[in-house]
Amino acid sequence: MRRSAFTMLELVFVIVVLGILAALALPRLDRDLKQEAADSILSDIRYTQHLALIDNKHKFDESSWQRAFWQISFESCGSASGLFESIGTDTDYLGDISSNEAATDPANGKPMFWTNTASCASGVDTTASSDRIFITKKYGITAVNGTGGCNNLKHIGFDHLGRPHVSFSGSTTPNNSSYMSTACTFTFTMSDADTFAITIEPETGHAFIAGQEGS
Repeated sequence: MRRSAFTMLELVFVIVVLGILAALALPRLDRDLKQEAADSILSDIRYTQHLALIDNKHKFDESSWQRAFWQISFESCGSASGLFESIGTDTDYLGDISSNEAATDPANGKPMFWTNTASCASGVDTTASSDRIFITKKYGITAVNGTGGCNNLKHIGFDHLGRPHVSFSGSTTPNNSSYMSTACTFTFTMSDADTFAITIEPETGHAFIAGQEGS
């Protein structure tokens, strides 16, 4: 009886085609990770602005009220390598944000604030913080640099109208001097040296991924 089967030439052809497809897919995986990181951070910036719009922090009888602007910051894991982001409001006007002043991740109900050195640096899961804030562990981001209206800064805040502000953590006078009058761009560097950038416009606080204005 004769049985149909693949010839050696056909098998070699299939292997060659699979190799070509694999070569095309590998770069795509890197682009997806970068896009995922950009989408996640853009979402968090917009979430920060949303919190500012619905939670008015303007208290003109408190000289340091500007310190309480809702803000997102990109910070170092301290002595360990790595970066994380935090979102919160300095409601006690002490110039920094603590865990009880942090925003809650709507996806899991955990604070968007780092409370555990090991989890930030080593990749150990934590129950104390939302995992999305560990941008080095999650996406391989190794550096953040601000230019324009947030030159050399790694934070941005928003007032009750959604307008962007910078350098307000030391404010002791309600004079709106922290208002950002020019566009801010945060550039994020990945572990493979690839980069992406997010721009926040003045006045409106509109944020978008650079090169993807419709994002």
